Amino acid sequence: MSDPTPVCDDLREESDELDRLVAGLDAGQWALATPAAGWTVAHQIAHLAWTDRSALLAVTDQEGFGALVDKALAAPDSFVDQGAAEGARLPPAELLARWREGRTALDEALRAAPVGARFPWYGPPMSGASMATGRLMETWAHGQDVADALGVVRTPTDRLGHVVRIGVRARNFAFQARGLPAPAEEFRVEVRAPSGKLWAYGPEDAAQRVTGPALDFCLLVTQRAHRADLAVRAEGPDADRWLDIAQAFAGPPGNGRAPKSGGDAGQGAAR
Repeated sequence: MSDPTPVCDDLREESDELDRLVAGLDAGQWALATPAAGWTVAHQIAHLAWTDRSALLAVTDQEGFGALVDKALAAPDSFVDQGAAEGARLPPAELLARWREGRTALDEALRAAPVGARFPWYGPPMSGASMATGRLMETWAHGQDVADALGVVRTPTDRLGHVVRIGVRARNFAFQARGLPAPAEEFRVEVRAPSGKLWAYGPEDAAQRVTGPALDFCLLVTQRAHRADLAVRAEGPDADRWLDIAQAFAGPPGNGRAPKSGGDAGQGAAR
């Protein structure tokens, strides 16, 4: 059984790093636009708070979580924006306190959950470790939006390993979300960690390969940057197609971000 403790520890550190980034902001900075269209810094933190509380319900109150799923199904194109907008209307201090309380409660619930337990989610059910990994991925990705809005360059850490892993494992989902058949063969994925380690997945002799820096791979699979602006490379037609559609998050496919160098101006902003 997978022990959630290590990823819970990393999720706590990732959240604390983002907390330090926003804790001292003034009201004007909370209202700054982020790269996600229509979302301010406040929307980003409100979304994390809302999703943390959703995850807490999934772990501690599955009937209550089921009611949330019903609401999502009733408004699939707007429920995420609605949750973010509701929280963004709060005074910044109250929003920050709500996020802190929610993520602390989730951390405690995941650590206390029975070994081997699985919890419902908007996609397939997940283990406690997978739930924490998903929350870390979202915290890092939305933290990137906040950093971009503030003009801050974050120092990447090897916590990105969790984002890489979920991005690799979500390969088939990315194809299926677009109504495309998943590739039959495995890919080789090799990315270089911030520490210099090589993180590798798939057969060494695979014909289809993806390589590059871990940071760039994470920006790609969370749709925080356009492929044209990243040093991620593919060998093989299916691997090449994957880099155009990769997503590490559940739900409908996002449109990603427009390339900084121009190109497809119709690209939307991923949440």
